[in-house]
Amino acid sequence: MPRKKRKPTGKGGNKLKIGLIRHYRVLKALPRGALVTGEELRRWFEEYDEADIEPGNAALHDSSWARCFSSDMPRAAKTAGHLYRGEIRYLPELREIPAPAFRSGLKLPVPLWFALLRTAGWHNRKSRGDIREAKRRVERIVDLALAEPQQDTLIVSHAAVMFYLRKELVRRGFRGPSFQIAKNGKLYVFEKKTETEET
Repeated sequence: MPRKKRKPTGKGGNKLKIGLIRHYRVLKALPRGALVTGEELRRWFEEYDEADIEPGNAALHDSSWARCFSSDMPRAAKTAGHLYRGEIRYLPELREIPAPAFRSGLKLPVPLWFALLRTAGWHNRKSRGDIREAKRRVERIVDLALAEPQQDTLIVSHAAVMFYLRKELVRRGFRGPSFQIAKNGKLYVFEKKTETEET
């Protein structure tokens, strides 16, 4: 029998593409004052989670994204709706890793609080658990993106989750840009050569 090559859906040819994009900038200013308490910062995060976004002009390049997955948190869901005209799958697995709750009355500068947040995985037991769970969620998302039929997939999510998404994609053989904290509304494209199958 003649043998046929099967290609992934989308304009990737023999390359599968996964695009990662962080939600647009959130319209929520940082807490006012030179010093804030942990409780004030916790309330700020609650308000940040519900705040509106500033729509941007993200360039989706010339790829025809066959599908779109998005976090179901408001800022990501609104970004996905602004960017993508097809059906969007809103997935709780793409939610941001929760910020640890510092309920201390101690007042610190906001930059110092955020430095503590970035290192919470080292000194906060709950944060370590949240990070482990986020890594498991990321594995499930990549499994879903790579399930048959393989299609070029746009994923709209959050800064910390994107960091682990990138690591997982690289671990599975994708190539793409490096970043620590993804920029709001910027598309990061990862590609992997697909093996041609014969039937």
